Amino acid sequence: MAEKNFQWYVLKAISGKESKVKEYIETAMRTAGWDEFVQQVLIPTEKVVQLRNGKRVVKERNFLPGYVLVEANLVDECYPRLRNVPNVLGFLSDGRSVVPTPVRQSEINRILGNVDEQESNVVTSIPYMVGEVVKVTDGPFSGFNGEISEIMQDKHKLKVIVTVFGRKTPLELSFNQVDKE
Repeated sequence: MAEKNFQWYVLKAISGKESKVKEYIETAMRTAGWDEFVQQVLIPTEKVVQLRNGKRVVKERNFLPGYVLVEANLVDECYPRLRNVPNVLGFLSDGRSVVPTPVRQSEINRILGNVDEQESNVVTSIPYMVGEVVKVTDGPFSGFNGEISEIMQDKHKLKVIVTVFGRKTPLELSFNQVDKE
């Protein structure tokens, strides 16, 4: 049997089908004996917090959309099997050779470290933009409409300008105190 030389490779997959590729390879590892030449399959993901109807919702999204990481020993029979997995477009290579290029361990550590870091430091996406009109839903100005003049992402607050008795009044409101108009 060939020497066990496991290295990380990147499979290009149809975007949105990464989990199907992973599932197919893991099933083949259990049932068809692919575990001889494939050790693990990963889809790097990150957790993202979004505000929906004033509530924080944590979602998981692909960190590298369209790519699947595979730790494999690319012996003769492994390469065509992985290449012909449904929804796989091919291996990521350096462009100079037909043979897939293994990813350097330092890059894998950076990607995996970034994924671990993302689990502890959750990224917040802001569903608001400067100039957008919002409705105040909480506090003494509840029911007023105003225009966003500034977004303070680190504080999770917005500066909103509302018109009260014909005068423009600046308010500092948290993300969950406003709703999109």
